[in-house]
Amino acid sequence: MPAMNYLERELEWTRLPVPEVLYELDSSQQEKVVEYVKHVVDARTEGLDELYHAISTIVRYIPHFVVIPLMVDHITPQISAGVCEKMGVDQASGYANDLPLEYFSQVSLHIRHELVAGILGKMKKHKAEKFIRHELQHDLTHMLDICLHFDERMLRVVAGLVALPHELDAEVDERYREMLGRLRALQE
Repeated sequence: MPAMNYLERELEWTRLPVPEVLYELDSSQQEKVVEYVKHVVDARTEGLDELYHAISTIVRYIPHFVVIPLMVDHITPQISAGVCEKMGVDQASGYANDLPLEYFSQVSLHIRHELVAGILGKMKKHKAEKFIRHELQHDLTHMLDICLHFDERMLRVVAGLVALPHELDAEVDERYREMLGRLRALQE
């Protein structure tokens, strides 16, 4: 994982590869492209925040055993993530505890890393550990991004679940180095 450049860092939230042609632009042109992408997304998603808020309010009154199967079978992870963003951490962690691992993993890709960290901190320990193991195996960068927002208690959980080879330091982006050092210190 070499260091990310401006375009990769600014467009990382899209989870799409940056088109090669954009690397040919000078830095001011790249900034304009990034602003345009954000503007287009905002224009195309206008009103969704209110919808997500309404859904998060409504589902409070529906039992989990009814909501969870409906979510998994009929709601895309992106939509569930939008609703989750409008819930508090306590409510979101309650749903996360009951969601199938694969579905929650997909939902977590569309939620702010800080919020995922908060949700994992409130989840049942075995459910959170299961998620962390899954992400460490399937999407290390995603898990490292979440770890950047963990408190000491959750970093201890991760430290207990992962072996960190020193060769990894040369491969990871600079933004993870301090956190990896903290994880290693907790493993000693």
